[in-house]
Amino acid sequence: MKLAKRFSVALAVMNAVLLFAANDKQVQINRIVVNADLGRETISKYIYGHFAEHLGHCIYGGIYVGEDSPIPNTRGIRDDVVEALKEIAPSVVRWPGGCFADTYHWKDGIGPKDDRPSIVNVTWGGVTEDNSFGTHEFLDFCELIGAEPYICANVGSGTVQETAEWVEYVNSNAISPMTELRKKNGREAPWHVKYWAVGNESWGCGGNMTPDYYADLFKRFSTYMHAGRPYRVASGGTDPDFEWTETVLQKTQKFRNLIQGYSFHYYTFCHGWNDKSAATQFNENDWFHTMKNTLVMEERLESHIALMDEYDPENRIGLIADEWGNWFTVEPGTNPGFLYQQNTVRDAVTAALYLNIFNNHARRVKMANIAQFVNVLQAMILTKDDQIVKTPTFYVFKMYKVHHDATLLPIDVTCEDYDFDGMTLPSISASASRDKEGVIHVSLCNIDMHNSRSVEVDLRGTAKLSGSGGEIITAPKENDYNDFGKPEKVNIQKFSSFSVKNNILKVNLPAKSVVTIALKK
Repeated sequence: MKLAKRFSVALAVMNAVLLFAANDKQVQINRIVVNADLGRETISKYIYGHFAEHLGHCIYGGIYVGEDSPIPNTRGIRDDVVEALKEIAPSVVRWPGGCFADTYHWKDGIGPKDDRPSIVNVTWGGVTEDNSFGTHEFLDFCELIGAEPYICANVGSGTVQETAEWVEYVNSNAISPMTELRKKNGREAPWHVKYWAVGNESWGCGGNMTPDYYADLFKRFSTYMHAGRPYRVASGGTDPDFEWTETVLQKTQKFRNLIQGYSFHYYTFCHGWNDKSAATQFNENDWFHTMKNTLVMEERLESHIALMDEYDPENRIGLIADEWGNWFTVEPGTNPGFLYQQNTVRDAVTAALYLNIFNNHARRVKMANIAQFVNVLQAMILTKDDQIVKTPTFYVFKMYKVHHDATLLPIDVTCEDYDFDGMTLPSISASASRDKEGVIHVSLCNIDMHNSRSVEVDLRGTAKLSGSGGEIITAPKENDYNDFGKPEKVNIQKFSSFSVKNNILKVNLPAKSVVTIALKK
């Protein structure tokens, strides 16, 4: 009996030790180190940029309804959309495309609306547009929402002269035919548009060009873009096309004054281009592969950055991720060419993944533009007649406003895996910054669809901090979304499941969630 009792006690002690070790391992596994004293880079607010293409109901019906519409508007631009967008502080908007840009001739979209010729949108849906939303309307929209414009010039079917005159029309204050034309059309002062893309996806819809041909064409167009000291962005290749990147960088090395940015596009397809899955009806296999394919973006991004570092060691040229986001199948019953999709908790989590990646690569990434603003792909807002819906992605952008122009704080993340069907992914993504008032914000997302995570964040190199507030985006179901005429299911809620002691932040991070915590001295 004594021996059995001794063995039982020993077994209990051993189990207790193993349990303690397991719990200790849990804490150690989900551990983030934030080096608050090593911040050097600024997270540009332009990383939180947007994209508005003449595609589906992004422009017509989404942003612009015309002055005669019963929907309240300012010079034809929807008041409800403008007021909603101000909540997320949009920094920059890319327009008019996308693929549409290389069929767009800007002079068709200026002057009296009754005199503007119509255009068939051969890229998206084959619909006829009346050009009532053109340069003046777009720049008016940007002023209303407080964003900078980013114009994509037509290189595919346009001319050097056409682009040069467009730059002059919007930027010049000199006495010239283009300046006089602008004034005749009702705008006295120039808009001073800084950001210009020289073509879009010139490897495909923008002209099916070779990298050598495009690089020469880019130099030619850029040479004649004078007015306003434009920031000129070269078209990148497909996301795995490193030859295109190397060719453009190599052929512009001796023309440093002509190139300021390089475009990079990446979309998350659930299982690939031909199997995108539905936006709201999906299973865990679809969820997992959406997360997996989003994380591939970081690998591709870093490979292009490595080439940029080789050819541009001074870090002069910004990487401009001017198209990114989830691309699912269109909603049933909608035009396949309009790319209208709903937006769920899954979109919120992937948006946070993308933004954390961009934040952590802020040394080179100087702008990013989610596709797209309204009613298209991973939109901020959906509209239906006089109603609007703020999507889960909208609320991620609202939550992440705290990182605009803040100092990036280097972090190191060690975490458990998210396991599914024999595959694994790191379960936690994070980024951190310090704003101008000295407040540190730590943003976390847990991509695991089912399991919460206990996370320990070690805040080093700073005075004693205390938590001043937390926010969370999640919902009971992974495919919950916000719909017209119904209470919101996914938005920002207060979050208090954290504690701070001796600069150790402990967080209970729920499954499928996005969290931001503010810490003050």
